[in-house]
Amino acid sequence: MFFYQALVLLNRDIVTTTGMLYPRESETREVRSLDGLWNFVKSDITNPTQGMRDKWYLDDLSRVRKTIPMPVPASYNDITTEHAIRDHVGTVWYDRKFFVPMSWSKNQRVWLRFGSVHYEAFVYVNGEMVVRHEMGHLPFEAEISQYVKYGQENRITVMCDNALIQTTIPQGKITELARDDGVSIVQTYTFDFFNYAGIHRSVHLYTTPSTYIEEIDFTTDLSKNNTVGFVTLAKVKIGGSVDNEAASNDLHIRVQLLNKEGIVVANTTSKSDMTAILEIKNVKPWWPYLMHHEPGYLYEMEIFLIDSNTEELQDVYRCKVGVRTLSWNNSSFMINGKPIYFRGFGRHEDSDIRGKGLDLALMTRDFNLLKWVGANAYRTSHYPYSEESMQFADENGIMIIDECPSVDTENYNQALLEKHKSAMEQLIHRDRNHASVVMWSIANEPRTGQLNAGSYFQYVANYTRQLDNTRPVTAAIAVNSADDKAARYLDIISFNRYNGWYSNPGRLDMITKRIIDEATTWHEKHNKPVIMSEYGADTVEGLHLLPSYVWSEEYQTELFSRHFRAFDILRKKSWFIGEFVWNFADFKTAQSVTRVGGNKKGVFTRSRQPKAVAHLLRKRYFALGREVDECTLIPSDLFTYITDGSSTRSSKHDSTDL
Repeated sequence: MFFYQALVLLNRDIVTTTGMLYPRESETREVRSLDGLWNFVKSDITNPTQGMRDKWYLDDLSRVRKTIPMPVPASYNDITTEHAIRDHVGTVWYDRKFFVPMSWSKNQRVWLRFGSVHYEAFVYVNGEMVVRHEMGHLPFEAEISQYVKYGQENRITVMCDNALIQTTIPQGKITELARDDGVSIVQTYTFDFFNYAGIHRSVHLYTTPSTYIEEIDFTTDLSKNNTVGFVTLAKVKIGGSVDNEAASNDLHIRVQLLNKEGIVVANTTSKSDMTAILEIKNVKPWWPYLMHHEPGYLYEMEIFLIDSNTEELQDVYRCKVGVRTLSWNNSSFMINGKPIYFRGFGRHEDSDIRGKGLDLALMTRDFNLLKWVGANAYRTSHYPYSEESMQFADENGIMIIDECPSVDTENYNQALLEKHKSAMEQLIHRDRNHASVVMWSIANEPRTGQLNAGSYFQYVANYTRQLDNTRPVTAAIAVNSADDKAARYLDIISFNRYNGWYSNPGRLDMITKRIIDEATTWHEKHNKPVIMSEYGADTVEGLHLLPSYVWSEEYQTELFSRHFRAFDILRKKSWFIGEFVWNFADFKTAQSVTRVGGNKKGVFTRSRQPKAVAHLLRKRYFALGREVDECTLIPSDLFTYITDGSSTRSSKHDSTDL
């Protein structure tokens, strides 16, 4: 006889993030970049812990093994011409030298900050471990004041491990497979993008005063028909020498808001509780792109930490603030009281050679293309994007559905739950002050029909609301509504479906009704707003077939058109609130016989050039902008001139017309 016992998941507390303000220079702070060429060594794939056992971090890597130059930030996979580096599984090592000026030794703290290392990082300064971090795509930092040599050369060493297992976020498996001359260690995963690894985002040294502004948490509100704005500083946490309440009573903050012209429009002084409320008359709210003639309006907030006894300035930190409100119910989502219809993309941080490395030129091109095509939103599929891209979204009025790294989640267990909650906590801690972030996505295509999926996502969704109840919670679900156990715990239902591609490929006549029926089923079951978060078809750039045929540009165009018909019917029902194409641009995947150089569902190529469907999508998105948002912006090149529609010739035709 067999007895089956379900695994019980417990909702345990997790360690929360502190600090992590984006490095910015001010009167009291200095910032230095450590980006550039680092030294790089790959561990033996069969002996990934050798570097730890032999303590490679105690000396220059070049004294241990021959090193190669490796750019930071960048994924290491596509930089060289070697299979062994591109497909490496396990640990790699980086190091470089840097100087710390003698002036930094006086009444200051020195910090080392990484924007992202994928997946796990161990960081050493002059042979001493200063920080360990697990979770790619999110920042981490450590104070290194006591580890550096001032006025001298210092060494930083990083061990990076890209291995994914069943308790990492995202999940993967490590297997051994026989090869011609032995055994290979192979990383497998179910998600459909390449597992790029390395130091993906910028590395900074920065200073703060001994007593410093450690965290800032604020919310915004509007009243009187959006003419008066409020910025509420819920928390300004002070770090450093303030170790008790009595000491904190000797400090206060002065806060002011400046408009784009640099004019102070609001200011206040806090008491010792370090909270404040600023009122802005004749406020300029933050609006999404195409909803206002001045989208993405940002104020600058200046926070001055002051010694209450001497009135001496202790620290200064500045950040951008977009003043807006969010609200939602069972049929709509609103910004500043106005209903929103999302039109955008799922995306990837992915490019040739750099992989997932931060590339400011590429990022700028992407935002120009988003605005060119008339999109007002995107989802950070399937992981948090760079802090620089979040700032860009704020400034351009592009709404963000901010997604954590949980993709294809399955085999639910206690360790996975705690790491999933940690991923959400780190994400919200980093992005809570961005006006562009309008929704949290707690997963992409989780296996929500599995045992324990319901309780698992109930815990994750409720924890997300506990951290931030000002934004709705969603997840992109691919399981059908009858089997799904997670959607009931979401605020907004997002679903992925590939009619005409994975389902009934080539059948354009099996798309429109199926979308309408599935979206309606989701709403009727849960009585919540619905978004189609993924649809599309792989398309080879330059492949033209008539009549349309799968993989051709004609087929992608017709498939989109059939989806548009469904969306327009659904929009009339009010509870259908958005359409997201998969994908913005072609991207790299693991090698597969179903992928020719990667996933080709992009509206743009991997080099960011438009396929034929981009022009069709552009016409639709701007048409929706005019219809839904009363947008008056019509690009002059939206329609190509064909004819003025008039003719002085007779409408009768004869052989002379041939």
